[in-house]
Amino acid sequence: MIVRVFGLSALVTLASLAAAFAYRGWTGLALCAILGILEVSLSFDNAVINATVLERMSDFWQRMFLTVGVLIAVFGMRLFFPLAVVWATAGLAPAEAFRLAMNPPPDGADHFADGSPSYEVILQEANPQIAAFGGMFLLLLFLNFVFSDRERTWLTWLERPLAAIGKLDQLAVVIAAATLLAVAEFLAPDDKVATVLVAGLLGLITYILVDGLSSLFAIDGPDHDGTAPPTAVTRAVGKAGFFLFLYLEILDASFSFDGVIGAFAITSDPILIALGLGFIGAMFVRSITIYLVRRGTLAQYRYLEHGAHWAIGALAVILLLSVKVHIPELVTGLIGVAFIGASLFSSIRANRREAQTVHATTGSIG
Repeated sequence: MIVRVFGLSALVTLASLAAAFAYRGWTGLALCAILGILEVSLSFDNAVINATVLERMSDFWQRMFLTVGVLIAVFGMRLFFPLAVVWATAGLAPAEAFRLAMNPPPDGADHFADGSPSYEVILQEANPQIAAFGGMFLLLLFLNFVFSDRERTWLTWLERPLAAIGKLDQLAVVIAAATLLAVAEFLAPDDKVATVLVAGLLGLITYILVDGLSSLFAIDGPDHDGTAPPTAVTRAVGKAGFFLFLYLEILDASFSFDGVIGAFAITSDPILIALGLGFIGAMFVRSITIYLVRRGTLAQYRYLEHGAHWAIGALAVILLLSVKVHIPELVTGLIGVAFIGASLFSSIRANRREAQTVHATTGSIG
């Protein structure tokens, strides 16, 4: 099964590394490998959340995620998205933005001789609105999870009270909107307040719209907390599958923002970014996602989904803070790994306790 799930990703990785070597020699190969590792390390929580959505989709829509979804992730987010940002913020056509990216200033300078900013600088200047959009989308996802009443909890001392106050209708939206106002007031640069507000509002609207559409066309089956795993009969098809697919792609894009921006700390070359983050990183994230679904890992490790959502909450906060301050990608990755690791450890410990209880009960009966 491992070979079947990860085989294509391994082949794509080898081909990408070979292309990077042919493109820029050993330097290109090393940068491509670093970017791939960065993307996978930052996106494991993304894979867990993807799996919770993917297991609700039919086999057809799962295949769409692994084929069309990969193309969107590789070319849409890792190649065209940075070009589109430069086009939207600097008024440069995508072709001109690509030319600018392929011809950076000499000696690693931030500006050209005529004083015009480099491709990397333009993209970094657009970070506040990018972070506001992605941060608000992920924040709503996290808040809707922790405010929902679930039979099974991980951090019970915290999740139970949050679920209790979450009975107040639209509390997640109220808190997210208040957070956006606070970010715009206290964190956004003076010349970016309006754009941060608009971008954050678009993130809110996007989440509410896509989540609402997926719920509107949802079929009877699994709850959002994963307590009722879907069967082949109850998996979403048709419009329900399409909107779940759309939700999944926007979710993946929101996760990708920090990785795409962070990649420019390593290289501003869009070809290497597409090879490392896209062809290597995105492919492996999708392989991990399908592996989690096929193995039933989310059901086996009961708190893994909880840990991933808390990692999402941390990522949302980091994105919103990055409107003003730069937070190293290593910190982002380590926080996500810490939540995932802690929830995995708690799941293993709970499984052992349950097995010991069953063994003791059957032993006493015997």
